[in-house]
Amino acid sequence: MARIAVLDDYQGVALTFADWSGIQKAHEVVVFRAPFSDEAETAAALAGFDIIGIMRERTPFRRSLFEKLPKLRLLVTTGKRNASVDMEAAKGKGVLVCYTGGTGHPTAELAFGLMLSLARHITQEAQNMREGRWQTTVGFDLAGRTLGILGLGNLGGQVAKIGAAFGMKLIAWSENLTPERAAEQGARRVDKETLFREADVITIHTVLSKRTRGIVGQADLRRMKPTALLINISRGPIIEEAALLAALRGKWIAGYGGDVYDVEPLPADHPLRREPAALLTPHIGYVTEDTYKVFYGQMVAAIEAFLAGSPINILS
Repeated sequence: MARIAVLDDYQGVALTFADWSGIQKAHEVVVFRAPFSDEAETAAALAGFDIIGIMRERTPFRRSLFEKLPKLRLLVTTGKRNASVDMEAAKGKGVLVCYTGGTGHPTAELAFGLMLSLARHITQEAQNMREGRWQTTVGFDLAGRTLGILGLGNLGGQVAKIGAAFGMKLIAWSENLTPERAAEQGARRVDKETLFREADVITIHTVLSKRTRGIVGQADLRRMKPTALLINISRGPIIEEAALLAALRGKWIAGYGGDVYDVEPLPADHPLRREPAALLTPHIGYVTEDTYKVFYGQMVAAIEAFLAGSPINILS
């Protein structure tokens, strides 16, 4: 009998979005809902498991953790990449790592949910209605405004299409973006300084790497219009946190929509939670029923294939 752990099931739904019954007939499946406090606690909880299923980039699997999990044979991670898994360490310990497929459009949709909420003060006006008040704010249109996209890859391209449907003017920048690629997405390629200076809304869609960590800093935020909005649904460390807090406190920008953070879950006493111009969500960009069906359905398929002796390395 194999022991199987499913980690970071925050909502307690992992066993409902896929059929685990075939696995559970012969094997033990244990679900962990709360995040572990540190690596020592992680290792102590997981030392007896042969197979572990993880939600992408919630619990890191570094070399030091693999060293503490001698029984581990299979690690299944949701999504097509997981930067928090040390692949070389896994290979060195003989642990097979499988990926599931995923969807990108829920994250693009959330970007516009945050954008619209900030532009039209939806959170504030909804609270007004609950408390008996009427109109207290004046919003602004997205149509005709300039949308700056930092990172025009697959997800950024989806955002560009939605922005165009809203009637927004599109500009984009990343270090490797060409004018031709930008034009294919209906955008104008500009330099970084122009992106931050001209955009009415900036939305970030680049992968976190050594090159992009802290790529948005104080000088960039200072260039933004005081009426502009900044949206980050990519990764928290892409923006320098201290600079972001300074921008909100100094009213360099009108609002910030964030779904990702330097530390997740975001500590309850984190100062960003107290900023009135910040609209924050708890990394729900990919958290939808349709995405979870793909994630957990393919996690089950990968585990079943491994137990049957025909492991699947990458699911699509």
